[in-house]
Amino acid sequence: MVRLRVRFSRGPELKFISHLDIMRLLGRALRRAGIAVAYSEGYNPRPRLALAVPLAVGVTSRAELMDIFLKRLVSPHFFITALNHQLPRGMEALEVYQASPAQPSLQSLVRYAEYEVAVKTDKAEAEVRQALKSLLEKEELSWQHKREEEMRHYDIRALVDDLWLSCLGEDVATIGMRLRCDPSGSGRPDQVAKALGFEEHPLSINRSRLILEAS
Repeated sequence: MVRLRVRFSRGPELKFISHLDIMRLLGRALRRAGIAVAYSEGYNPRPRLALAVPLAVGVTSRAELMDIFLKRLVSPHFFITALNHQLPRGMEALEVYQASPAQPSLQSLVRYAEYEVAVKTDKAEAEVRQALKSLLEKEELSWQHKREEEMRHYDIRALVDDLWLSCLGEDVATIGMRLRCDPSGSGRPDQVAKALGFEEHPLSINRSRLILEAS
């Protein structure tokens, strides 16, 4: 059994595709590429694919990670070339390397996710930087969010590891965010942007990096 870890991108063309549809799409692409994927056992065998963290609908990424289990080893060049030939526009395999089958699951290793969040603003650079600094200086920030019919209350500050200003153009600021992303909780970029005082929904959100627990 061979375990490959793949980094791939999802562009604007596929940002409204659900997690389940993405898994089906990748399964079909691997099959059409002639890559010998290992299957689970049981009455309904499924290709052994494990995504690190599902990507929220409407978010793009150049940092998606997936473990794919193969029946036999193939060269990285063949894998990327064959898979990309079968992937639709908006998705591309960027990097692949072999991981030990004995490692913990990919999902259990994720600790943080970094995002680039573009927000509409008429604030000056000093005001934006002060908003970031003020949030980071807080020890706690109570937040509530309605999901379906349930109102959830939590500390949004505990989900933020770092914030920085990446770029400030005419009426648009791009905020870098490193948010917690583990079994105990995951930060949402749109909510953090609102906590910073940007009331409108972000113009765009791109996941730029997933940070795994050091081995």
